[in-house]
Amino acid sequence: MIRFSRLACAVSSLALAAATPALAQQAQPNVAELGEIVVTGGSQVGLPGAYAGGQVAKGGRVGLFGALDTMDTPFNVTSYTETLIRDQQARSVGDVLQNDPAVRVTKGFGNFQEVYLIRGFPVYSDDMTYNGLYGVLPRQYVAPELLERVEVFHGATAFLNGAAPGGSGVGGAFNLVPKRATGADLNRLTAGWEGGDEIYAAADLARRFGADDAWGARLNLVSRAGEGAVEDQHSELRVLGLGVDRRGERARFSADLGWQDHRIDAPRPQVTPNGAVPEAPSADANFAQPWTYTDDEQLFGAARGEFDLTDRVTAWAAVGGRRGEEDNVLANPNANADGSLSAYRFDNVREDTVWAGDVGLRADVTTGPVGHRLVASASQVRSKSKNAYAFSNFAGFASDLYDPIDVTAPTPDFFVGGDLSDPLVTERVNNRSVAFADMMSLLDGRLLATVGVRYQEIETQSFDYNTGAEISAYDGDAWTPAFAVVFKPSERISLYANYAEALQPGATAPAQVGGAPVGNVGEVLAPFQSEQYEVGVKYDAGAFGGTLSVFQANRPQAYFDGQNYTADGEQQNTGVELGVYGEPVAGVRLIGGATWLDAEVTRSLDTTLVGKRPTGSPEFQANLNAEWDVPMLAGLTLEGRVVYTGEQPVSTDNMVELDAWTRFDAGVRYAFEAGGKPLTVRARVENLADEDQWVAVGGYAPTSGYLTLGAPRTFRLSVSAEF
Repeated sequence: MIRFSRLACAVSSLALAAATPALAQQAQPNVAELGEIVVTGGSQVGLPGAYAGGQVAKGGRVGLFGALDTMDTPFNVTSYTETLIRDQQARSVGDVLQNDPAVRVTKGFGNFQEVYLIRGFPVYSDDMTYNGLYGVLPRQYVAPELLERVEVFHGATAFLNGAAPGGSGVGGAFNLVPKRATGADLNRLTAGWEGGDEIYAAADLARRFGADDAWGARLNLVSRAGEGAVEDQHSELRVLGLGVDRRGERARFSADLGWQDHRIDAPRPQVTPNGAVPEAPSADANFAQPWTYTDDEQLFGAARGEFDLTDRVTAWAAVGGRRGEEDNVLANPNANADGSLSAYRFDNVREDTVWAGDVGLRADVTTGPVGHRLVASASQVRSKSKNAYAFSNFAGFASDLYDPIDVTAPTPDFFVGGDLSDPLVTERVNNRSVAFADMMSLLDGRLLATVGVRYQEIETQSFDYNTGAEISAYDGDAWTPAFAVVFKPSERISLYANYAEALQPGATAPAQVGGAPVGNVGEVLAPFQSEQYEVGVKYDAGAFGGTLSVFQANRPQAYFDGQNYTADGEQQNTGVELGVYGEPVAGVRLIGGATWLDAEVTRSLDTTLVGKRPTGSPEFQANLNAEWDVPMLAGLTLEGRVVYTGEQPVSTDNMVELDAWTRFDAGVRYAFEAGGKPLTVRARVENLADEDQWVAVGGYAPTSGYLTLGAPRTFRLSVSAEF
């Protein structure tokens, strides 16, 4: 196997090769003035500006290529802005992603981690990147008050960002960008209320200073506490985020530090049906046991910098880390069709230590009529996880979905792994990769062609919860290539196509499958490489734009051929996506679109599942969010949103389905001045019709069928003052 150290040397070699012609041409005009090289952006620190209407950006940070304009990007990318996050009073990243027609939000299995389904495949919240780095973000929840952008990448991105350390990311990826100080001083205080008696307060402060305001600092403080719209569910949130940056002519730098403490008492759990789906209870009802809770404290940070070695050569480096502690007492029930419940207690603790790094070099060179953007990068993610768990007797206790029964907390001493007060290391992960790419520009920039490859090594170790002894180890490697092309027949239209891959750790062959012995027991399969093909068209009229794309993604799965355990199982998702955004008419802003998805199991360990739809995959889903600035009263804006999701299979045999559901949201905000100071009042109602509905099926694993109940009618009110 090629070792990482050799490939790191190869990065240096390519860097020197790229720098040599660039150094020889230092006397030539700046790259931006060369007609052959029109590939925009490329910064690993800066961001594209906001698009018309301010709700989305003109582009995003496209992995090792840095910031690119949407029309130059050979992938489907949408970047939601801080303005949208604030105006919609988002409580989580999931709230922001409710605007994306290709994304649906669910929960983890047996916990309250947000999981995002894109193109029918899950992305775990701890597989999102933070300013381009994996593993740095809090695992279960991220406060949106810290964020400048939520960047959504549709499709496989193993080449762009490396393999997600948690093993998800087949259908897409998410990058969260922290806030930065803008040109003007900012002093914004916000107070709010939500449902019940939940009170909210936040401060957002920013300054630029130094010569030419090169340095900036932004501080965010958040506190939220009380019982919200769900009965007897009490939450507490405390957040601190500090970001600094430097904008120099040749050197650019940013660093961020975040702390987040999030606790929920009596969190309403997910429900696993025993066969038929029970009728949804009242959306504000809580069938959690009063002694359950989830408590999550995370300290995290990242720094990223880039330096222009010459007018044509830029080097960058980034490093980040996270220290997290989780403590949970849970009781997620199974439900019969009549609503009777059965559950047992499950306690677990977790401690994570994660480090991530990324280095690279970008060089712009010309060879005759062709402009080249050559990129080389190397990245690494290392994590160590300590875990312990304890179950009460699996015989459990009874309750009812519609008339919950509070029981005395059972003792968790029936099945125990590790020491809850002092957990041992149970998992280590070490992902390493190097990547090389060439983005070529031809025909005066109207044709962009990209070729690249990333070599990745994935190492994992698992250890016994009680003794700390190693149980198993995995060491795999793979090449993930990418090919893409963009053709712009006019300034308003961009045609694109790509081939890309996702990467997941391979499975270990068990001793038997369905009672039949496995011939290659103990063999670790090569990493599962998912393939994606996509073609699309983008339209940009300056104030209004959109993307229409057609894709097919194939995800390998473990498969037993009667003799050996292989990776020949497969799920194939084919679909069409339509997304629109912008301000087509002055004072009217739109975000929306639709996704048609044909998901099918094409090969499976269980042959009866071939031809079936994977659980939790609707055939059709659509969103539309509209804002209107009322011309009769300056500063008044009305907003409405509709979210539709089609039927979703609950059982793997597709005999049980979840009904289609629709949610309506509405909001109003009024911006005015009082005493010469800007004030904004925002009011919002989500689930306006107060529908009682199950909204998601599973999410964490392809065959999971647990149900998530939608939130009740929820009122949010806030007042922001700037001074």
